Amino acid sequence: MAAQVAVIDRSEAADWDEALWQQPAANIYASRSWGAYKGRLGWNVRRVALCDNGEDLAYIQYQERRSGPLRRVLVQGGPVLTPRGQSRAEAVLAAFLDHLALRPADLLAVKSYRPQDPEGVTALLSHRFVPVVTAKDHTIELDLTPGTAALLAASDRRWRREVKKAEGQPDLTAVFLTDPDERLRAFDTFVRMYAALQQRKGFSNDLDTNAYRDLAASDPHLLFLEIREGGEPILVRIVHTARDRWTDFFTASNERARATGAASFAVWRIVERAREEGASRFDFGGVDPADNRGVFDFKRALSRNVVQGGPTWIYARNTFVRRAAATALFLRSV
Repeated sequence: MAAQVAVIDRSEAADWDEALWQQPAANIYASRSWGAYKGRLGWNVRRVALCDNGEDLAYIQYQERRSGPLRRVLVQGGPVLTPRGQSRAEAVLAAFLDHLALRPADLLAVKSYRPQDPEGVTALLSHRFVPVVTAKDHTIELDLTPGTAALLAASDRRWRREVKKAEGQPDLTAVFLTDPDERLRAFDTFVRMYAALQQRKGFSNDLDTNAYRDLAASDPHLLFLEIREGGEPILVRIVHTARDRWTDFFTASNERARATGAASFAVWRIVERAREEGASRFDFGGVDPADNRGVFDFKRALSRNVVQGGPTWIYARNTFVRRAAATALFLRSV
């Protein structure tokens, strides 16, 4: 079965993003921009298309690192299956595993960040991947198909009150940024605000803002929204956009944002924009009701639809290595 699917290296293909973003399951983690970012962090990044009779079945961007004799492979945001590839998901995955030629102690992890289609899940299970589900693999999802009036009416009264309060302040404006220099400035503002937030709340994040700065500012699939009070930025929200699904990525604000209702105002303007551009889902980018109740309650005031965003799937040729790695990943998150 695997021999019927060809694996074509497209690591240097200029049209990778053009082909990728035509797919319903396309996402930022499979994009060339994210690959460039991970390359700056020391990963060896490759891109392959899996084809049958000249027709693409899937796109996979994968990252590799070696530590002595051990090899780690990470597939973020994929495999991204084409409509035809969905019916051949098992063959696609078999061909990819053959392409990797993993040794018994090598590890492969696949992380989708979104609910997966049944064919993709079946393919992973059939090849003995082990799913590791943690609290971080859950998010709140908002169905955008109803009209904005219906969405607002269905929200919590506190949410409606905050949006109304923000809209009633003439000094408060929501600005979507498209100019590259403005986006760079907004990213720097986000970094300063985010650093202050981390210091105040005592949490950490893996994003290397220095390595990602110029890539984020130039990425057409990242939406930058700035909330300003009297022309001064008080909140920056960054969202990654796909054809059907928009996902909250990062946000940071100062004390004035809380006083003005800027957070609700920002999300609501993004929801309106997403509907205008044809998206059907807005993903809040994760929830943490145990350790960050305030943010969870803020998100739940707009939607109470908590969903699993996709586990991390672990694979190794050696059964013991596979189970040990999955157990270690789960315990590390507890």
